[in-house]
Amino acid sequence: MADGMARALWERYEPVHDLVYFAPEVRRAADALGMRGYWMGYFALRAAPLGAVPPSVVTSCFYVFHPDRVARALPDAWQYAAPGDVLAARLDALDAAMTGLFGPDTVGSADFAEAADLAWEAAAAADTTGRVLGAANQALERPERPAARLWQALTTLREHRGDSHVAVLVSQGLGPVEAMLLKTAADESDEAFLRETRKWEQADWDAAGARLRERGLLAADGALTPAGAVVRTEVEALTDAAAEGPWTALGPDRTARLAGLLEPLAHAVEGSGLLPPANPVGVTRGSYAVGG
Repeated sequence: MADGMARALWERYEPVHDLVYFAPEVRRAADALGMRGYWMGYFALRAAPLGAVPPSVVTSCFYVFHPDRVARALPDAWQYAAPGDVLAARLDALDAAMTGLFGPDTVGSADFAEAADLAWEAAAAADTTGRVLGAANQALERPERPAARLWQALTTLREHRGDSHVAVLVSQGLGPVEAMLLKTAADESDEAFLRETRKWEQADWDAAGARLRERGLLAADGALTPAGAVVRTEVEALTDAAAEGPWTALGPDRTARLAGLLEPLAHAVEGSGLLPPANPVGVTRGSYAVGG
C-alpha cells in the first residue's frame, strides 16, 4: 500500500462517506428541514459548508452537474434551512445511519474511536490550497461523537481529493461531460444514469463524445482507444498523487492502521445494498480484497 496510499484509502473511505447520499436517515433529515425532493437535499447537504453561496459557485465546485440541475435546488434551499442548521442535521443523520448500519457496539468501540481520531488527524493535515470544498469542510468544528467525527473527517478527505480531481480534469482539457464519458467508457459507471442524474441533454452528451473522438480518446462505438486509456490512467494517477499529502503526514504505519479499521466499515456499506451498482462514484463491491 505504500506506493498507493491515496488510492487504497479512497477505496475504503468513499463508501462510508457515500452514506450521505443513500442512507434513508439522511433523506428523512433533509425532508424534515423542508427540502423539496432528493436533489434539493443533496445540494444543500453537500454545499452547506460553503455557506449560502449562489448556484454558480456550487456548479463550479461540483463540476459534473448541468447548471440548471443546481439552479433548481439553490438558492431556494436556503429559504427552508440555513447552512448551519443543515450542517447540524447532516451530522445527526450520519451518526444515526452509521450507528444503525455498523451497530452500537462497533460505533462505541475503542477501534472506532481510533479510526475517527486518525482520520481527523489526516484531514487536518490536508493542504487545502486551491481546494474549496476540502477547505470548507476542514474548517468545520471537530464533532464529539465518534461516528460524526469519523464521517466528517472522511468527508474532508473525500472533498480534498475531489477538488484535486477537478483540477486535473481542467488541466487535461476535460470538461464535465467529457470526464463522465471517459468514466463510463472505463466501465466505472452507467452512462444513462450519469447523463440523466446530472441533467445533461443528449445533444450535450453527443457533442462531448464527438470532441473526444476528434482527440482520438474514444472510438466510434464509445469505447476507450489506447490513447484514451492512457489519458484516463494519467488522470487517476495525478489525482492520487495530489491526494497523497494527508497520508504522508499521517505516516505509513498509521495510514495502514486506518485502512484496516475502515475496511470492514466499507464492506458493510457495500454489502448493505444502499449503494446503487452503477453508482456515479465508481466504487463498486469488490474494489479491493479484504486484507489486501
